[in-house]
Amino acid sequence: MGQQETVATTFADAVREEIGASLAGVDAELARRYPGDPGTRQPVHTVYVPADAVTAGTVRSWGDQALAALDEHAPDAASLARVLSLPADLADEVHRRVRAKLEREPVEDLRADFEDGYGPRPDAEEDAAAARVARLVAEGTGAPYAGIRMKCLEAAVRDRGIRTLDVFLTGLLAAGGLPDGLVLTLPKVTYPEQVAAMARLCAEFEKAHGLGQGRLGFEIQIETTQAILGPDGTATVARFLGAAEGRATALHYGTFDYSASCGVSAAHQSMDHPVADHAKAVMQVAAAGTGVRLSDGSTNVLPVGGTEQVHDAWRLHYGLVRRSLARAYYQGWDMHPGHLPTRYAAVYAFYREGLAQATARLAAYLSRSGGAVMDEPATAKALSGYLLRGIDCGAVDAAEVTEAAGLDRAALDRLAGRPASA
Repeated sequence: MGQQETVATTFADAVREEIGASLAGVDAELARRYPGDPGTRQPVHTVYVPADAVTAGTVRSWGDQALAALDEHAPDAASLARVLSLPADLADEVHRRVRAKLEREPVEDLRADFEDGYGPRPDAEEDAAAARVARLVAEGTGAPYAGIRMKCLEAAVRDRGIRTLDVFLTGLLAAGGLPDGLVLTLPKVTYPEQVAAMARLCAEFEKAHGLGQGRLGFEIQIETTQAILGPDGTATVARFLGAAEGRATALHYGTFDYSASCGVSAAHQSMDHPVADHAKAVMQVAAAGTGVRLSDGSTNVLPVGGTEQVHDAWRLHYGLVRRSLARAYYQGWDMHPGHLPTRYAAVYAFYREGLAQATARLAAYLSRSGGAVMDEPATAKALSGYLLRGIDCGAVDAAEVTEAAGLDRAALDRLAGRPASA
């Protein structure tokens, strides 16, 4: 054993302590504003259904319709591969997993829509619909996440939106309590004050019913230009997150409202239009590190009609979903049961095609053995997050990751900087 080398220093302990004290506020602010990934599962999509059309059988109905479309238009792996240009070595496994997903859990996030998909109704009718949806969500919809999109907090519909939220939440409590997968969406936000008002509504409900502070969170839908760039030139969406007081859970991009507000003609309103890319890039930077998830929008081209029409719509949808995934928007909207086969095909192909490389890189990183790519901790964090998302949605099995990289779920969580799996 050699002797420890004695090194010379200059800074006095008092300097170090003074600097620590001067930065204590910054440390606390960083921890508060940028807590990192919450460690929970993120659904790969949201399905919006008008509130009056949601039933106990909605999720199963969507799954059955999706299976019927798959059986009619791509009954085997080879036919699906031809339509979507899937690599031959992925086609069998992707087709098998898509079919199993549609049988087991066709919808991951179901939203009863009281906004654009529902429209103005007599108060008594909307009250009854909100109470009925509360009972359905309390009993279980078959989707791991479920909730409502209320009307926005603009003056014309504010009171109605607040009342619907109240009836729904009060009904949930009366039916047994707030479920773990509860999701609330606030649409058409333009000013931080509207987000602050939603946060207050959540706090008032918690206080009235003796719930823990912060039990209620909500998604913010980004579908107005004012949500991206405020009148003072600031990125308003970043201010939204502060106004939410820790209750914001996700930012959802609204393709068609946002495109229309930018003056984009109907024929060119799409998730891949430049105005959409700009808005989502601002959302992405604002949400980075905060634990607030991102969701892309949807396509309104439906896979209906003859096989050729369905295949064209599937190729469009598959390409858009793959584009979103590559840009780190891991969630989107699906507007029709026929979108489910290509939603899961795109998601599963994305995670399965990178499985071998991701596990090999992580194994090399942990063993310090090197490899074709020299990875740093930030990349190991990204690789672990990629594998965790693949496991959560059913694209890959935890056992596959363990066998290939020697990592169990707890180890992946640690590498990804997540709390222990919830």
